[in-house]
Amino acid sequence: MAGSPYASALGRLKAVTPSLLPKEAYAPLVAAKDVGEVIKLLEPTAYGAQIAQSAASYQGASLLEVAINRTFVQRNRLAFQATPFAGRLVVGAYLRRWDIQNIGLILAAKAQGRSVAETETFLVSSRDIPAGLFAGTMTIDDFRVLLQQPTLDAIAQNLVKFGYGGVLLPRMEAYDRTHDIFPLLGALDRFYYEQLLASGRFFQGDEWVIRQFIQSEVDTRNALLLLKGKDADLPLEPVLERFLEGGSLPRAAVAELYGARSVAELVTALESRFPHLAEGNATYTEDRSLTGYESALLRERAVRELKRMRTYPLSASIVFGFLMFAELERSDLRRIVYGKLYGLPDARVQEQLVVPRI
Repeated sequence: MAGSPYASALGRLKAVTPSLLPKEAYAPLVAAKDVGEVIKLLEPTAYGAQIAQSAASYQGASLLEVAINRTFVQRNRLAFQATPFAGRLVVGAYLRRWDIQNIGLILAAKAQGRSVAETETFLVSSRDIPAGLFAGTMTIDDFRVLLQQPTLDAIAQNLVKFGYGGVLLPRMEAYDRTHDIFPLLGALDRFYYEQLLASGRFFQGDEWVIRQFIQSEVDTRNALLLLKGKDADLPLEPVLERFLEGGSLPRAAVAELYGARSVAELVTALESRFPHLAEGNATYTEDRSLTGYESALLRERAVRELKRMRTYPLSASIVFGFLMFAELERSDLRRIVYGKLYGLPDARVQEQLVVPRI
């Protein structure tokens, strides 16, 4: 293992890991009186440079959104650049998730009539370089062109040259009839995970760890899908339409699980696969919010997958562990920012965070 191509990646990523926020940094952020105080607390951290560079163009929550996204993409770029040739296919396929997110954001914005300026703030990009550029073909200018298209059909046509249009175009006729955007977003998600799982083939002997990492994300998304469907009292058919293949939860098991009479009963049925899911019961009982369940699922997955990946220190697990921490940090910071923006109690925001509890 001394000659592993991942030895260099281990050194490079260890050098930047201290830039991730420590667990104790989150409590003061949650306790901050407003978004302005959150900005001040983040200025001495790795986010300070992007806050300073963006302050002339953005303020408040928008400033933090841009700074968080740009810092996050820089970390993605570093992780991709640190990855040896043998791992770049699967890491590159993983990072395309941000192209998918940006495309989904643009589709939703166009469907809702939101402006270009309003939408561009939320693109996952760094100083005009989107995350997927390091693993894909789309640039920030490509996303801006999409934002300027007059219709969703035009967006889908424009995406043909990037490999995404073929996913959307067969579904545009149905969208024109129903104006339901969820089948489009679901199709993009399915395409992404199919490509990602296909990229995680064995070539060094330890890629099964990464396949399990990907499968666990699919399982988490499917569990949330079932909970959201049951909470909204949706019939089984639309839930099955949005179900993602590739996880350990088989489609054949969905009908029996979804036969639960309530969310609480469904949680009990899912506990054999997700032992900590019931931690979200209190939040759901109090205000019928599914955020407690989502946080429980994310924490449980993070603990399990990070522990597993640490057992393979000279492999692609190094890169994926770093990417996972970076993504969890981004999500937690956004929960804090929008908790402040919408006046959520500090205790509610704190219980939604993942990083301080892993």
